Amino acid sequence: MVPDLPPLDLNRLGYQGPLLEVPARRWQGGQASNGTESLIEEVPIVFVFNQIPHVVMMATPTDLEDFALGFVLTEGMLSTKADLLGLDVVRYSQGIELQIQVAPAVQAGIETRARRLSGRTGCGICGQDSVEAVLKSVRRVPPGGRITPQAIGAAIEALSNHQPLNAAAGAVHAAAWASHDGQVALVREDVGRHNALDKLVGSLVKAAVDPGVGFVVVTSRASFEMVQKTTYLGAPIMVAVSGPTALAVRLADAAGLTLVGFARPGRCTAYTHPDRIATQ
Repeated sequence: MVPDLPPLDLNRLGYQGPLLEVPARRWQGGQASNGTESLIEEVPIVFVFNQIPHVVMMATPTDLEDFALGFVLTEGMLSTKADLLGLDVVRYSQGIELQIQVAPAVQAGIETRARRLSGRTGCGICGQDSVEAVLKSVRRVPPGGRITPQAIGAAIEALSNHQPLNAAAGAVHAAAWASHDGQVALVREDVGRHNALDKLVGSLVKAAVDPGVGFVVVTSRASFEMVQKTTYLGAPIMVAVSGPTALAVRLADAAGLTLVGFARPGRCTAYTHPDRIATQ
């Protein structure tokens, strides 16, 4: 007989890091056994501008400086990195505050957005109060270079080796930056797909990486928010493991973005601007 599982310690409900070990029972090959499993954390992240709370997002508590910068840029709260005058990450037992300092004029613009609501994990539209606020203006991306299907396959194949959180717990999305030959240079992980992309954008902006020298890879579907965030970065090519939505394709086409879906080694589908995909 397999013994009962030990009770979950409620004192551990406060996050300790990105992963939590919990007791679990597994059935395999007709046999039951007790052990432990790793779970990815979802933590409330409060964006506070000049001491005024603006929005709460649920995210994995890693790479938070990247998350803050990427989120405020891709959501149009700040125009450039220079608008961010200061950032402090303050951790509490049950959540985290991103205390962001901006100029008064920037603060006034943020206040007009009327987005003081909670957002679900990686939600791209939570708290928006109009269609116009959701469907932001499309940014045209630069021409950039060309990549091959082989480079796409190489990036997809290599990506799993750069996802330690997903390897430990599963249920974790990744956004990656790859060179034109398919070499994965940078990866950010999060339980939310939008969050992972915001973290990637923030890290690339901080490092002053030219968005035209590579392409974005995401482990999720290509929703319209993912396309919008990629165009804010200025990357000409976005590759998704899953498929796109119709709105994502329309936005990518209008922005000049090459949108690739169902990417696997040996297989991919370009939905817009396929001229950037070169055959060998």
